[in-house]
This record gives sequence, C-alpha cells and structure tokens, in this order.
Amino acid sequence: MLTASNPVIDVEWPEETLDAEPIDDLVAASRRGSREAQQRLYDCCHQRVYRLLVRMVGLGEADDLVQQVFLQVFRTLKQFSGQSRFETWLYRVSVNESLQHLRKQQRCQRCVSLESDFMDRQPDQERDFDHKELMEHVLARLDAELRSLFLLREVEKQSYAEIAAALQIPEGTVASRLSRARQLLKQYLVELGWEP
Repeated sequence: MLTASNPVIDVEWPEETLDAEPIDDLVAASRRGSREAQQRLYDCCHQRVYRLLVRMVGLGEADDLVQQVFLQVFRTLKQFSGQSRFETWLYRVSVNESLQHLRKQQRCQRCVSLESDFMDRQPDQERDFDHKELMEHVLARLDAELRSLFLLREVEKQSYAEIAAALQIPEGTVASRLSRARQLLKQYLVELGWEP
C-alpha cells in the first residue's frame, strides 16, 4: 500500500516546459528519433504515469508496466496526431496498457485454488485501516475501467473532456461511469464499516 510518506503521491505534473523546452518540442524531437529528447520526455512524464499505474495495477507491478508504457509510447509516437495534448494521449496509452495487463493477470488467477480465492474474498473486519489504506483497498475492488476513470478525475485532476479524449468515450459516458464508480466506492466503504 502507499503511505503518506511515499513521494509518488505528491508528484505534480510539470508546467508545459522542462528546462524552458516545451513538451511539444520534446515530442516532435522524439518523433524524429532523438534519443536525448526521448530521455527528457521520459524524465518529464514517468512519475505521473507511475502514480497512475500504482493505483491501477499495484506497487509490485507498476515499475515494469511504466517501462512497457514508454516502450509503447515511443513505438507508436508517430501515430500521435496532436489533436489532443500529449499528456492526454499518454494517459490513454497508460490506461490501455494497465487494462491489458489486468486482463492477462485475471486469466492467470483463474488457476488459483478455491481455498485461497475464498480467503481473499473475506473482508478483514478486525483490521484497523487508516483512511488512506481504506481508500486504496476499496479502489482495488473497483472494476479496472471504473478505477481508471476515477483516478484520472480525482487524483490526476483531468477534466471530463480530457478523460473522454484519453479513454475515447463520450463526456456523458465519463459522467455516468464516474457516478457509478463513486456509488460503488461508497458501498464498499460502508461494507467495511465506514460511516458517511
């Protein structure tokens, strides 16, 4: 679980520049194959991607998946049309990679014995969660697609329009799915003894 002392939580997205070099210039140079620009783009963006992925796939998987995301980004950067902000496109790639990872992981977990599966489903009523751990616990119970919407809105502070662009869904769908995610989170919290 993430703790209050984890520096990943407090990372802020840099302004549109990195050492007075706009993100758009780094993207353009990266598209032309500049290894230095790719490194600078990675340095500029990897912490934000990591923070999202920790909440999507867990701390143990996030490091490897960040590398996978950036491999995919640099492999497909020429497909980035520039119709949205680079950060929006980067979130789309990150969410897609994490959802793909979770689907693979889910297929593998079907082989887990019934005894351990049953034990994993039993809520630990006696455990004393602090608020942050409790929220991380209920977020993990959310469907991955709802969790990605919730994280992009509430943690990454993306607008409905930016989320819609990142996930390639209508803004109305973003609103309805966010509402569903919030309802489920509240339900899960109540089940664990939280009182509204």
